[in-house]
Amino acid sequence: MRLQTAIFVACLTLTAHACAQESQLGSDFRREWEAIQNDCSSFSIKSVGSCAYTLFTDHPLHITAGSIAPQDGFGFGPAFVAHWTPNESWRLSWDVDAVASTNQSWRAGAYMTAIWTRHRRIVVKPGGLAKAGVSKLAVQEYPVFHVLAQTISLNTVDYFGLGPDTSVSGRSYFGMRETVTGANAVWPIVSRWNVSLYGEANGRFVDLRPRPGQSSPSIGQLYTPATAPGLDSQPAFAQFGEGVHIRPQFAGGYVRLNYSVTFAEYLAPGDSRYSFERLTTDLSHQFPLYRRTRSLIPSESNGPDDCSVSPSDHSCPAVSRNLEGSFGLRFLLNESMTSAGHAVPFYFQPTLGGSDINGNAALPSYQDYRFRAPNNLLLRASFEHSIYGPVGFTAMVDEGKVALTHSDMDFTHLAHSYTVGLTLRAGGFPMAYLLFSWGGHEGTHTTGAMNTSLLGSSPRPSLY
Repeated sequence: MRLQTAIFVACLTLTAHACAQESQLGSDFRREWEAIQNDCSSFSIKSVGSCAYTLFTDHPLHITAGSIAPQDGFGFGPAFVAHWTPNESWRLSWDVDAVASTNQSWRAGAYMTAIWTRHRRIVVKPGGLAKAGVSKLAVQEYPVFHVLAQTISLNTVDYFGLGPDTSVSGRSYFGMRETVTGANAVWPIVSRWNVSLYGEANGRFVDLRPRPGQSSPSIGQLYTPATAPGLDSQPAFAQFGEGVHIRPQFAGGYVRLNYSVTFAEYLAPGDSRYSFERLTTDLSHQFPLYRRTRSLIPSESNGPDDCSVSPSDHSCPAVSRNLEGSFGLRFLLNESMTSAGHAVPFYFQPTLGGSDINGNAALPSYQDYRFRAPNNLLLRASFEHSIYGPVGFTAMVDEGKVALTHSDMDFTHLAHSYTVGLTLRAGGFPMAYLLFSWGGHEGTHTTGAMNTSLLGSSPRPSLY
């Protein structure tokens, strides 16, 4: 940690002295260097917090940290963030980062965000102010475009087999590397209800490897391509997706909805038997107890290393001591479709249990990746409330199941999980949580993790 901080400060020093004629980037480096000098020059309880906040969130250069994936360790590394406003219509930003963990897993990526700040034409109608009605001014959503390239290498991923009837004794391990390159766009169409259209086009390249020498066998020792589709071949995939996002607020902000329905096609030209389609319905509800309770919806206008307050204000939000709390309800359904003789590769199938490969907790009383299938269903009721400053208490009840066929997707025989724990949502820091879960008939499970993206930023691309 001391070495990384020293390298970080040295980079800032060299860059600051190199900028003889200050550019926008040079100005950003100078301001960050001044902030580090101000926040990290003394040693006290208060200065330690402010220094850490600057080192982990400020731009253009900061330390990035987070849980790479379940059982693959906690990664540290550098992140570079830059902003450019070429004209009144466009705001551009870039994120570049790389992290590595103690078990030699790693992730590196580059992300570009472009915001089209459309300006509405102001028209003065005849009659002047005498006929003026109620103002229709509101916060305007902008079209946002993302371009990304990311590679992640994971040394330890669990595989228990497919379907809801697998056993803990069927546990095996494998390693994988996945590269995702592509672009996506969010286009607002109805401002009043915060409705946006979503589209994406990605290339996905996966390479699996055995993982011997662990407490359980490597995947090839227990499973075959018949029981783990895609084990023998990992072709390149072209993935296309489209959908709609609906994020309105009602009752003065005390009812916040985050609905999305997306349809994705995974095409494998090199081995078409693994081509498939997926429909995802995600309906989230947040019911704040206080008006100042922050929204849980990530910002589309920021990259994963950027916690800017707005497209025109690149400062990260301050650590809040406001009293916050909310109830939540979520319904998540993934349904996969294949042609006769085709199969969904097991590494692209969603999982329930512990945390999934994206780090999302689901049925956390079970082991990570415990249940895997082409189709899954998750129901969640949650509660979170601040205890002191950014530290909060959370409780969750999860019900869910996975299914090999559509006919088995119903609300019977749901697995369940009960969870209590602590959360940390400090300004723009990544969200951290420590959870204790029980109720799943396979013992208890303690989960500790830190999100890989800053609070207020957009998430990294899904790995399935």
